Amino acid sequence: MTAKLLQVDNLFCHFDGVIAVADLSFSVRAGEIKAVIGPNGAGKSTLFNMIAGVTRPSAGQIRFDDERIDHLPTFRRARRGIARTFQNLQIFRDMSVLENVMVGRHMRSAAGMTQAILHSSALRAEERAIAAAAMDLLDRFGLASKAQTQAGTLSFGQLKVLELARSLACEPRLLLLDEPAAGLPHAEADRMGEIISSLNRDGMTVLLVEHNMRMVMSLSHDILVLNNGRRIAEGTADEVRRHPEVLAAYLGEAEDA
Repeated sequence: MTAKLLQVDNLFCHFDGVIAVADLSFSVRAGEIKAVIGPNGAGKSTLFNMIAGVTRPSAGQIRFDDERIDHLPTFRRARRGIARTFQNLQIFRDMSVLENVMVGRHMRSAAGMTQAILHSSALRAEERAIAAAAMDLLDRFGLASKAQTQAGTLSFGQLKVLELARSLACEPRLLLLDEPAAGLPHAEADRMGEIISSLNRDGMTVLLVEHNMRMVMSLSHDILVLNNGRRIAEGTADEVRRHPEVLAAYLGEAEDA
């Protein structure tokens, strides 16, 4: 049986008395794509923020590779192998496309402050290696020709791909994708789905929050459904698709819309 890479146990999150996530437990196995779905306000973004370290849980535990991480700051979780994208793009628009990806790669930098101050040969060699690794990612995702372009001039779809490339630059073991298809036309959403699928075939474990049900149902090995901060269903696409609470809380509403 495949090992659990992420384990969430009895997680709670309160904001000024409002319960955003309540008694939530689930796991993500290494090498799988697990989707988290639910209506707006279900607690999906709060869950991502707790896993990434932006928000501290009110109670419960988060374990990554069997190590408790819910007390660790964001950068330490990133160094352990957790990367994420954001629903609202976090791109450095005045920097080049290449520099944006290099920012992600610097998480793995071994150079110290002394080397940086002296601009040592070791630092220069590492910068060349970081740039080369970033270019490899841009080439993989069709952005190599835009490497020296100011990121703010890219189309929305290209910015989505750029943020994904930057998150991969730190060589994560778990990728948190927060609505990667949001705002994309069908063709670009399908392309994003193909990229995620290819990453998974290469061994990447993915936790996906997404409203695009076609993407969710086609990509996911397992689906967790939240409503009002609580788990109402979990299982395969077929199991979730037929679940009466899911139809009432989410899928049924989408079909009515």
